[in-house]
Amino acid sequence: MTEILFYHLQRQPLEQVLPNLIERSLARQWRAVVQAASEERLQALDDQLWTYSDDSFLPHGTDRDVDAASQPVVLTLRDTNPNGASIRFLVEGAPLPEDAESYARLCILFDGTDQEALLRAREQWKAAKAAGHTIAYWQQDEDGRWQKKA
Repeated sequence: MTEILFYHLQRQPLEQVLPNLIERSLARQWRAVVQAASEERLQALDDQLWTYSDDSFLPHGTDRDVDAASQPVVLTLRDTNPNGASIRFLVEGAPLPEDAESYARLCILFDGTDQEALLRAREQWKAAKAAGHTIAYWQQDEDGRWQKKA
């Protein structure tokens, strides 16, 4: 079964957390796909991954690019895996993919200050658990370090 990790964002925004998680995935030689729920978020992430650090960037493309299959990271609004990714990041309430079991890991990142996002994450937790996936819940402590809570 797929490992599904829930990241409860409270101390840092998605724009700070996601690039670090993607870097760790690429260090494992995993391809990644990031699914957003809106065109605005997709465009913001596209811009952010090029500029998130003064001395680094994350090579990526969108599923609209003709070379999407060769990209290490692909941004999408759809429930597809255009680059054969091992890990999928779901942001902004993007739903669990129908082919969840085809990934080594799914990461659900949600805004802990948004009540709707919390409710959606709880529903995704229930669905993942009912499907028999291995699930874990991560939250940042006072120092900004990730702590496994469940």
